[in-house]
Amino acid sequence: MFDPLGMSDRAHASVDRARGLDHDLRAAGKFIIEHRDAQGNLKGKYELPNGIVDVGIHHLLDSGFRATAQITAWYIGLIDNAGFTALANGDTMSSHTGWAESTAYSNANRVQWSPIAAATRLITNTTTSDFNINAAATLKGIFITSNNTKGGTTGTLWSTAAFGSNVTVANGDTLKITYTLSG
Repeated sequence: MFDPLGMSDRAHASVDRARGLDHDLRAAGKFIIEHRDAQGNLKGKYELPNGIVDVGIHHLLDSGFRATAQITAWYIGLIDNAGFTALANGDTMSSHTGWAESTAYSNANRVQWSPIAAATRLITNTTTSDFNINAAATLKGIFITSNNTKGGTTGTLWSTAAFGSNVTVANGDTLKITYTLSG
């Protein structure tokens, strides 16, 4: 970048902070999951930072700065531990060879993430996105996509996240998910 003052990026950042400006955009998200049994008892609470995949960042940049169509609805899906090898920045909904989706829930579709208006440099849902588990399964993680089709392979993948340890769910359990994205 041409800089008529000959200042480094670090010097620019220092000047901006001195002026009270903080405009370093680093999109980061996290999932908070409450895992409840059939009686509503808390079985576990998990916090997962997510990785925003390449196609997700490209969509954000294109829709924000190039007039590419905005995606107006996002959905959460579950990642199965069976056959899991890795999450990757290059993952897409049609190609994610390191993982498969778990459909061990009775909801007809992936669960919608419904955020409130952005404020204080973040956007989140205040009503949890709930998965009604209907089969025993071992989960490895969570993802967000633009397509609600349970088990589907189309749409734009936004992000993926892995649990620190596998999470075992049973018929009757509920996963109550909050997702927060900040910039």
